[in-house]
Amino acid sequence: MTTKLYYESAYIREWETRITHKLEREDGTYLVLEETAFYPHGGGQPCDLGWIDKIPVLDVVQEEGVILHKVERIPEKESVGCRLDWDRRFDHMQHHSGQHLLSAMCLEVCQAETLSFHLGQDYATIDIARSGLSQVEMKMLELEIQGQIYLNRKVTNYRVSQEQAAALPLVKQPKVTDDIRIVEIEGIEYNACGGTHVMATGEIGMVKLLRAEKQKGHVRLFFKCGYRALTEFNIGTEILGSLSVRFNTSKEEILDRIEKWDQEQKQLQAELNAVKAENDAYLAEKLLAEREGSLIKYAFADKPLKDMQNLAAKLSEQADVIVLFVSNADHKVVLAQGEESGLACGAFFKQHLAEYRGKGGGSDKLAQAGFSTSEDAMAFYHYTAQSIN
Repeated sequence: MTTKLYYESAYIREWETRITHKLEREDGTYLVLEETAFYPHGGGQPCDLGWIDKIPVLDVVQEEGVILHKVERIPEKESVGCRLDWDRRFDHMQHHSGQHLLSAMCLEVCQAETLSFHLGQDYATIDIARSGLSQVEMKMLELEIQGQIYLNRKVTNYRVSQEQAAALPLVKQPKVTDDIRIVEIEGIEYNACGGTHVMATGEIGMVKLLRAEKQKGHVRLFFKCGYRALTEFNIGTEILGSLSVRFNTSKEEILDRIEKWDQEQKQLQAELNAVKAENDAYLAEKLLAEREGSLIKYAFADKPLKDMQNLAAKLSEQADVIVLFVSNADHKVVLAQGEESGLACGAFFKQHLAEYRGKGGGSDKLAQAGFSTSEDAMAFYHYTAQSIN
């Protein structure tokens, strides 16, 4: 049986040990060690990573009490030196202890029991037994948590019997009945837990609540602790600083400035739409007057697809014509028809687009297609003009 050093101390980073078993499986090579500080996946906490004789440890799992270390290759010696990826381990310790503190405060402040915990690469989450959580409650919760961090309460772990566990004010009675491991936050919480934790709440650093989302009748809280929370703060500060420079205003006035900018953009867009409508009306008259037969065709230098569609629809509504447009800038072709032309635009595109490496489709009245090059777009444009003229 492997000695689990992470239960003796979560702060063991390096140790010497022996390989007791080697396994070759379809998914890779695994080692069993005499002693290990590598924590396996479990309890919502990811596994530790690191090195065994400088060989990377890729995964750590526990199967029927046996801890298996997946490695890139088998070491040459039986006696090996092991080293944890300490930054990863300490991040997990900060988040697991932070989760215990967060869950305890959810119970105290919000009367909400924690239903599940997940620690991911980007953020951690807990699901709590509440149907909703207001911004005011989120702020109160965060302040309560931070207050407990500043008090630097001790975090200890020890093992008890089932009878001793029954006498403790546990949040939830454990499923195991023997040798129960308790993680205690002094004066705050007793919890049956097998994870790795810091020695005092001060080491958590901070717990930052990111957002709350409704999940199947409950609330999911997204949060970050310690160095991850600091990184989140630094990224936010950099973005805020950039916006402050961009809008030439103080950080405190950015929201007002953005709102003003948004109104200005809406006004400019309204003016632009009016100019486009006026130009389209003029162009529609010109194209109708200059058409030869029932086909109206025109090659635009850079007209967007949406604008070509709008103009084509307007022309086909005004007269019984077939409209064919191409835009060289984004390699798009539009085909539209009036009421009595008898052309099925979408079917025509579906039949011939592949020959010109185009993709698209549409209805009988209006179809559009895109091409990877302007040459393909123009070739299809000319082919279409010849076919339907």
